[in-house]
Amino acid sequence: MSSLGEQIATKRKTLGLTQPMLAKKSRVGLSTLDALENGRLGELGYSKITNILTALGLELKVQEASAGRPTLEELMEEGRDDQSLDRRR
Repeated sequence: MSSLGEQIATKRKTLGLTQPMLAKKSRVGLSTLDALENGRLGELGYSKITNILTALGLELKVQEASAGRPTLEELMEEGRDDQSLDRRR
């Protein structure tokens, strides 16, 4: 949920909208929007999320959970690669 909130805040700022403007446009309470953007909201209903996304010109997509997610082995390999780059400096 915090990742979604960060993406919403970034898009809102890109569009030049304030939180009160987006809250009004999406028919969501300002305190709810603020909590979402700042990672303090644990849960939000589907209709509120879609209202916010629609107001920003975004949409919600469903995909396989494993699609695009790295495995533990891939993350460990990436960490080893990063460490080897640090040693070259």
